[in-house]
Amino acid sequence: MNTVKTVRELRAAVARARSEGKRIGLVPTMGNLHSGHAALVTKAAQRVDFVVASIFVNPLQFGAGEDLDKYPRTLAADQEKLLQAGCHLLFAPNVEEVYPDGMSGQTRVSVPQLSEGLCGASRPGHFEGVATVVCKLFNMVQPDLAVFGQKDFQQLAVIRALVQDLNMPIQIIGEPTVRAADGLALSSRNGYLDEQQRAIAPALYRSLSLIAQAIDQGERDYPKLLAEQRQLLETAGLRPDYLEIRQATNLRQATADDRDLVILAAAYLGTTRLIDNLHLNLDATA
Repeated sequence: MNTVKTVRELRAAVARARSEGKRIGLVPTMGNLHSGHAALVTKAAQRVDFVVASIFVNPLQFGAGEDLDKYPRTLAADQEKLLQAGCHLLFAPNVEEVYPDGMSGQTRVSVPQLSEGLCGASRPGHFEGVATVVCKLFNMVQPDLAVFGQKDFQQLAVIRALVQDLNMPIQIIGEPTVRAADGLALSSRNGYLDEQQRAIAPALYRSLSLIAQAIDQGERDYPKLLAEQRQLLETAGLRPDYLEIRQATNLRQATADDRDLVILAAAYLGTTRLIDNLHLNLDATA
């Protein structure tokens, strides 16, 4: 696996692979990788001949007071994980390479509606930053497909809309969330949790599972279900940011008649913000 740091080197390496008839896959990351990221690379390697991963902690998607400066940078360990997962090329640029003219005048990409509410409400400008950097990476690499984790369900929806609306010939693949044995979704931010918080954290997924179970058994009073689980989360020691039931295809508020649902949650443990979701297709479970 080669590591490059400039767009010029990246494009040259991808061009060589294309000249050999290889299909290109992209896995964008912010580094500090875990087995969930490795699963994305493995999925890409199953679908294409040449896998590019990127590691870039994107300042444009961090708001004031968020953890940009303390976000872990673990390049050497990340390189080893990517190699083991089947990555062929790592693109690890610095901020100046991605935003050579700075960020204040940077063209922005905005995906309306899907970016609003949920994490978009709590983190204003976040999805504009995500959409912008992903659009740049897509243009730099020009992959045939790209793989993203379903843990960031709203982000995945935003990226799917971005590709569709801007007529990008890129297949977007959503890879199921990888979880610890106790159900906690793997996340780089789990490393911020102390031992006591780590023991509490699986309560988030338990609440999602209980909501899904109740819906599957016929419960349709969604406000009641959500209120009960918010209370349980607070009792467990989490501070819910949001807990909602949405239509999976467009993230609009779910009604009792909807069949394809996603239950989404974000909650704080101390200063660490955890997110998770659970996709529930009632037609598939009927």
